[in-house]
Amino acid sequence: MADPFKNRLSRGIWRLNALQTATLYSFKTSDFFVRVALTWAAIALVVGLINIGGILSARFPDPDDIMRLLQVRDVMGGQAWLDLHQYRVDAANGGVLMHWSRLVDIPLLLVIGALTPLLGEAGAEVAALTIVPLITLLISMMLTARIVWKVLGDEPITMTCIAMVLSVPLLFQLTPMRIDHHGWQIVGGLIAVNGIMAQRVWLGGLIAGLAMAAWLSISLEGLPLAAAICALMAWRWWSDARKRGWLAWVMAGLAGGSVLFYGLTKNVRGLVTFCDAIGPAHIAMFVFGAVVLGALAWANPKTRMTLLAGYALAGGGALALLFYTAPDCAGSSFSRLDPVLTKFWYEQVSEGLPLWHQTLSDALQIAIFPLLGILASLRFIRSSEGALKTFWIEYSALLLAAFLVAMLVARAGALAAALAAVPMGWQIAEWLRKIREMKRPLQRVLAMIALVAVLAPAMPVKAVQGLLPAQNSANLQISAKASACNIAESAKLLANLPKGEIFAPLDISPRLLLETHHSVVATGHHRGEKSMLFVIETLTSPADKAKKALQQRGSNYIALCPDLSEVAMYANSSPDGLAANLISGEAPKWLEPIALEGQNGLKAWLILPAK
Repeated sequence: MADPFKNRLSRGIWRLNALQTATLYSFKTSDFFVRVALTWAAIALVVGLINIGGILSARFPDPDDIMRLLQVRDVMGGQAWLDLHQYRVDAANGGVLMHWSRLVDIPLLLVIGALTPLLGEAGAEVAALTIVPLITLLISMMLTARIVWKVLGDEPITMTCIAMVLSVPLLFQLTPMRIDHHGWQIVGGLIAVNGIMAQRVWLGGLIAGLAMAAWLSISLEGLPLAAAICALMAWRWWSDARKRGWLAWVMAGLAGGSVLFYGLTKNVRGLVTFCDAIGPAHIAMFVFGAVVLGALAWANPKTRMTLLAGYALAGGGALALLFYTAPDCAGSSFSRLDPVLTKFWYEQVSEGLPLWHQTLSDALQIAIFPLLGILASLRFIRSSEGALKTFWIEYSALLLAAFLVAMLVARAGALAAALAAVPMGWQIAEWLRKIREMKRPLQRVLAMIALVAVLAPAMPVKAVQGLLPAQNSANLQISAKASACNIAESAKLLANLPKGEIFAPLDISPRLLLETHHSVVATGHHRGEKSMLFVIETLTSPADKAKKALQQRGSNYIALCPDLSEVAMYANSSPDGLAANLISGEAPKWLEPIALEGQNGLKAWLILPAK
């Protein structure tokens, strides 16, 4: 009996060959857009309803989302487009220069600007906080589904879109209120992958290169996977000299796009290179590689040794140029952090740490879906031939690279999941088909339970953990991410106080900036390293030492949430420190309590001047 999986794959081979000559018109006449749009609409409705409470109460998933909104407000308030300073953070020292890209601000500015005449500024902001992430979800679905459509046809499109939202790390980055740059990183990576699938080498290469340039302009975290795409293009050339144009055009797009986006979003005066964002040294590296590889493609070397030498010159020369012009960028952007910051801040940001530093349930949610995708793509390799086999070999290599990056940086698991949705949409459909064909009801039920456990691996882990004895309460307090503190409501009362600087823990400082006209000492953004250190060292210092530091700095107020995990960490580290005093209700006499109405959780004090 014929294997239906292989039969459908054989039709996929014919389809892939036919698509090499397909026109843009034929792509538009398919029901591709209808399938994606209907699936997205249903998912967006469910996601919107689930998050309606957070939308209405302005509950942001992460402090970075608040800082993004503040950055947009600054531009709308008249701050220069190329000025990326947050002037209300460490205002005493001129503010903090952010490393973020203005590219991510553009969709937010467009939506807020368009809707303000209709909804007012506040209403337009709420709309933008909902619409922009959902539009990012739609674009991501379209790009992922397009890959499926090109190789497997219309049938798996809907299931592929559904598979995307089964990944918690991926869905988290694309839900309402999540306006930080991670969703657009996913879009950049997916555009690049779509680009290298194009029929025209020059067009596909330029699209992929420009997408990578935008992606890296948004976040340098995309560099490892961008390098993997370039390595794949180098392998294409190595395997077939007729494909030498791919690497040359991708590098041309990357170099040219990097120059373009840098000029559009950065202040080029001084041409300073920071190791946490694309700068002149990185651009010089890309341009050097593009020139060498372009010349190599034009020369069309006849021997593998010549080609290998060209690769070595392009890669080695580019890296040498980077390390010569910016030697500090040889390691991680965070490798030179002060040890205190590393301990109390960097190591507490779990999404930026390797997989083995995550909780078991989080690690499973990050790893299982891409791993299943890799296994499914390997199945496609074994069962296909010709052009389709080549496609799946390349795609599996990219998926494996994305998974390895996610192992090192947990938040990169979102893009790995998006890529994994391509084979997983088909695989889930196959599993469901086999379950439907089972004749015994009990067998079908057990199979569905197993499928749910595989696709939602955190559920059984959390169920088992719920049966285990409770852990030590202090440890639970430190690991907790949530707080009962209603900062939005409490901050309205702080806003009535005379304008001044609030000394507050890093995690709540962005919210205080959002809700008040005050400035803060620091937020959790590493370019403000000195002010971050001041916050940590002061909260872990004895009261007398903290008093001297705060009065010398000229801070006016202290605000904190006693149940915040960050505060608990400082208190546990230094039982005699200021943080421990404040959460135990033993505030020193040089602090005067500020009455905040209601049970909002936030505590605030006026710092009395030195006598």
